[in-house]
Amino acid sequence: MTKKNKSKKFSFFINGKFDYTIIVVTVLLLCIGLIMLLSASAPASLSETGDDSYQYIRKQGLVAGIGIVMMIVLSKVDYRIFRKLKWLIYAICIALLVAVGFVGIGEGGARRWINLFGFSFQPSEFAKIGFIIFYASLLSDMKESNRIKKLVPGFLFPLIFLIPIVISIYILQNHFSATFIICAITLVQMFVAGTNLKYFFASAFVGIIGVLGFLLKASTSGGADDFRTSRIQTWLHLDEANLTGDAWQITQSLYAIGSGGLFGLGLGNSRQKYLYLPEPQNDFIFAVLAEELGFFGCILVIFLFVLFVWRGIVIAIKAEDNFGTLIAIGITTMIGLQALINIAVVTNTMPVTGMPLPFFSYGGSAMLADLIGVGILLSVSRNGKTSS
Repeated sequence: MTKKNKSKKFSFFINGKFDYTIIVVTVLLLCIGLIMLLSASAPASLSETGDDSYQYIRKQGLVAGIGIVMMIVLSKVDYRIFRKLKWLIYAICIALLVAVGFVGIGEGGARRWINLFGFSFQPSEFAKIGFIIFYASLLSDMKESNRIKKLVPGFLFPLIFLIPIVISIYILQNHFSATFIICAITLVQMFVAGTNLKYFFASAFVGIIGVLGFLLKASTSGGADDFRTSRIQTWLHLDEANLTGDAWQITQSLYAIGSGGLFGLGLGNSRQKYLYLPEPQNDFIFAVLAEELGFFGCILVIFLFVLFVWRGIVIAIKAEDNFGTLIAIGITTMIGLQALINIAVVTNTMPVTGMPLPFFSYGGSAMLADLIGVGILLSVSRNGKTSS
């Protein structure tokens, strides 16, 4: 009888309805992203190959197809099975990140990719999903055992596991943006899990003092991370910066956004993508979107991301267990925060950092990780409580 009930419950889960708003928004963002990638990457692709304008979109389209299949498959997998694998997932993520620091490939003094059987992938993108699952499981255990409010088990113990992450990503790979995103997601998960607020206020105060100190130092002198301090100085003093040097990329981005106006120049008609804006298919693709689709096109894309975040929060609230809630809030934070930072960078609201725009920026690892995350989010929504 018990076996029959379990079988029935599993069948109900597999056939349960997922959150259709999330799937529709994701597909819309992905379609708009691929169209914009085709437009933004064509001049750079032609310049690099001499006769092929479609190398970027061809690769990204293939990855998007694989990602959609993985998203659908994962939406039918019971997310709760990942809870039992948290230590294995954490160990694999750390091992891959450390390996990148020693045997990875990269450029500009940063190693961020691993080449395997002729294919390159960026472990830090997939590690974001892995660490979301790990912390969702760890914090759920703490909450269910009533230890989440205590200093050591509820606050300090989870933070200990951030140390290997920071070492392997920031120190070994020189990848600040990935380190920041993972740490931010972890803190959001801890907050939602119920960690005592007074510890957050204390750590936030220390963090703010540290950031202000770094900004002050960067605005007046160089430092160990010369390229980061240079970016901060450019951001703080753009009117005095060398517009043909450090400020070239952000200046071209602002030109693109400004020339787009309300309705844009029309799809495919961007001027800055013609080798003025460096790497327009990557982190600054939103600038090309602004130039071609204008203010209203930007508002549409921002609205879709806001809608995604809203539905993600609804799924988290209505999840049937703490583990589902924390996974959902982690994935929602990952997508939403990356979109927010990317758009802030492109509009010069914050210093330049290498943050891809989810579903838009060129990069197979980021695209796959985002779609895998959406698949798990859809799996969480299959508890029958979010269909209304």
